[in-house]
Amino acid sequence: MSEQIKVAVSGAAGKMGSTVCAAVEAAPDMVLAGKADPSLGVALSEVLPGADVVVDFTRPDTALANAREIVSSGVHCVTGTTGVDYAGVAGAGEGKLFFAPNFAIGAVLMMEMSKLAAPHMPECEIVELHHPYKLDAPSGTADRTAKLIEQAGGNVHQPIHSIRLPGVIASQEVVFGELGQTLSLRHETYSRESFMPGVLLAVRKVATLPEAVTVGLENLLF
Repeated sequence: MSEQIKVAVSGAAGKMGSTVCAAVEAAPDMVLAGKADPSLGVALSEVLPGADVVVDFTRPDTALANAREIVSSGVHCVTGTTGVDYAGVAGAGEGKLFFAPNFAIGAVLMMEMSKLAAPHMPECEIVELHHPYKLDAPSGTADRTAKLIEQAGGNVHQPIHSIRLPGVIASQEVVFGELGQTLSLRHETYSRESFMPGVLLAVRKVATLPEAVTVGLENLLF
């Protein structure tokens, strides 16, 4: 078997971070090299020396600094922390950064289908639902969906409808309307495990990406 990818997780004590840790431990081609989190008493700098890739699921107010620290140390960064502009990380170091607002394969397919529909049914609205502890609104997924639709020739009516309720993990619906008809594209997330195939794919691919900063899981799927 080829050499295992050494993966550290930043935000390891959080719900997403702990799920990533379990997924990495279960992956035959990876080894969990470190877990950084303030509640664990472990700083990001402590896990960098033993890592090839750091997966960051933290907070918008810390994620950008984390990404810069990771990349500047020569380690690759995979992050799903939304509400952050990562463009400035390019050139910060030898490490590469991959960011996806959503790592669920179904969510990426929903966005791709929205791009396909936009030139033919350009009028649409986006409704996104998340748990009440999500800090950014609209979500990164909704924001990227809107940008992709507009690039494809669609017109997303503003504002994006953001709902924060207990009992919800993540959900998004894109509703297109045309004379005498509507088209709804909806993606539901029932568990955080749904994000793990996309996260592990990014961990495997980030070192080979041509750009210093890459945004969107579709770049790894299509």
